[in-house]
Amino acid sequence: MNRRAKTQLWSASALFLVAGIFFYNSWRQGRGEAKAYFYDLSKAQLFVADASMIPPIRGIDGADEDGVKAVVIEDKPGDKKGRRIAYLERYSPELKKDMEEARSKNSAPMIGRAGAQALRFVRREKEKDWFPMISQEGQKIVSDWTTPGPDGLSPVVCTP
Repeated sequence: MNRRAKTQLWSASALFLVAGIFFYNSWRQGRGEAKAYFYDLSKAQLFVADASMIPPIRGIDGADEDGVKAVVIEDKPGDKKGRRIAYLERYSPELKKDMEEARSKNSAPMIGRAGAQALRFVRREKEKDWFPMISQEGQKIVSDWTTPGPDGLSPVVCTP
């Protein structure tokens, strides 16, 4: 083997090793569970759980399924003290059951996207009434928080 072939072999090996390191790091990071904010209705407190959970889930203070998804926002990115809840979201028992069955069977849910929108409910943190996400009031709840502040910037959704 001549010198040029050895250099090419060493270069290819080094590039392969670097690519392997990048692949391994990306694979290892992808294995972590994504987290999301949830809100315990009876305790009136935010908590963090696996983002793939279908609300309502068990809350932090007992066996009751009173944990709903919370969309948490901040006016300025990175401003953890300025975080607040934009709205809460839960699914109807029918939609939750359908989604859990589909997940366990590794298949598509029986309820289509359009039907599912009518079975997702939203409300503001301080209010008691839940509204279908597709209703006029539901659409208002999920979009009100996007209004730019006095600085002209819109709030951003944040994750744990």
